[in-house]
Amino acid sequence: MSTESDLADGVREVLSVDPDEFDARAEGEAEIVKQGLRDGAFDNHQSIVGFEYEFYAVADGRWSEESRAGDYALMRVPRRLLELMGFEKELGLHNAEMSTSPQPLSDHGLRAQLAEVRARLEAAENTAGVEGMRLVSDGLWTIPPAGETAREYLTDSVDVDGVTVAVNMSDSVRYHAMANAGGSEKADGGVEASGGTSKTTVEAPGVSLSADTVMPESLITSIQPHYQVAQATTLPRHFRYALRIAGPLLALGVNAPFFPPELYDDDWDGERVLAEGAAENRIHVFESVLNARTDEGKVRFPREFHDVETAVDRIAGDETLIPMPEPDGTDRFDDAFATFRTKHGSYWRWVRPVFEGASRSSANARIEFRPIPAQPTVRDSIAFQAAFAGLMQALPQREHPVIGLDWETARDNFYAAVADGLDAQIEWVGLDGERTTDTDALYGDLLDHAEAGLRTAGCADDEAAAWLAPLRWRVANRTTPASWKRDRVRERLDAGDDFATAVDDTQREYIDRQSETLIDGGFSAWTNE
Repeated sequence: MSTESDLADGVREVLSVDPDEFDARAEGEAEIVKQGLRDGAFDNHQSIVGFEYEFYAVADGRWSEESRAGDYALMRVPRRLLELMGFEKELGLHNAEMSTSPQPLSDHGLRAQLAEVRARLEAAENTAGVEGMRLVSDGLWTIPPAGETAREYLTDSVDVDGVTVAVNMSDSVRYHAMANAGGSEKADGGVEASGGTSKTTVEAPGVSLSADTVMPESLITSIQPHYQVAQATTLPRHFRYALRIAGPLLALGVNAPFFPPELYDDDWDGERVLAEGAAENRIHVFESVLNARTDEGKVRFPREFHDVETAVDRIAGDETLIPMPEPDGTDRFDDAFATFRTKHGSYWRWVRPVFEGASRSSANARIEFRPIPAQPTVRDSIAFQAAFAGLMQALPQREHPVIGLDWETARDNFYAAVADGLDAQIEWVGLDGERTTDTDALYGDLLDHAEAGLRTAGCADDEAAAWLAPLRWRVANRTTPASWKRDRVRERLDAGDDFATAVDDTQREYIDRQSETLIDGGFSAWTNE
């Protein structure tokens, strides 16, 4: 692990990079990507799926009185433990992330995705359990580390020779450079470290948290399905469909209705949070924390594009937050556009195009779908991957008329889902071309097409239906993880609990239920009492 001094030196090196030179490199490499697209370098013989899955760690109380069994306080993951588990570090010290091996979109491919996640997660849980720790799949944590407040944990930072270092952030120069971006411009074109003068504020219904770093982003965790198109020239059409399904799929997946109770403003009690709070606060956290450091709002619902070269140009021309040094070369195919890939790393859109490949044969153009929070079980998480992939397969093939839904409505649908989940009024265009806001009609059409796409990809009828069954159950029962949490908090408030107790005990119940169902069960079993 790097020392604070090493991190500070690394941040200064990053912030000394001339942003104009960085942007010029990215623009030049964008031409390499576009030439590769014209040459067919990013084409493949079939569609491929992949998956990213984020977790946070809690103490299971095995070893210390400070983290008693059943309290499930947030816990920092030792870096050596991450390596043992085969997971990657994320923003906060409590985070862990896995990425699956890409697989063909087929029943066998989806089964391989499910099996890999289950196998790796089971091994990780066994390793973590020895350390008195549990990995949690959730949208936003609410119980801070034992003996600390959430505010203290998220805002604790130190000044190291003019560089602000977040105490509970992973030792990645990139993350800490983000915390210091936005400082004063130097005469040589670089940027001085901000030294904590540039504030970040979480802005969400009822919550306003100010910090010197981007550490408050570590409140949230997500799943991110990837869909790789067979022919790169079809990416724009797939992308336009992905924007139209973002709101409906997010409404099914909402799982972050509550913050740590201490973070709410004084005039927001439990009743007001239930009445006015958002169903998916993860969207608010990510947008407010990272957009505070830029002028253009880098985290947002993206505009559509009609040719693939425009997608490349938008990445290259995106506002630069972190002008990283030119990376060292390896033997990867995409080293030819390594700075462009670095630029893409901070191209934060809720749906975004990706162009990369370790070799020419594996080079690909794909869509990364980022709206969905981490889900209660692995089975439910893979259901979203299957739904997204099936829709990407079927909607363009069938020329579904929802592509004619105007972009502004697709964006409004997305933020309606953020606010109200399955209760949101979402506008859809059915197969007959008629517009509807009827929830059953919308999801009947959406999931029927997802199922048809899976069948086209080679899934048997019963298998295609089985992949999507967890999502159909949510529609039929009008139940999401967020509504499950809200119902439990409502019950506890009615029973006389104060708001903080109601949220914390609901979170503990969530983790208890998940401990029984995460790897082999399903969320639908949680309501069968």
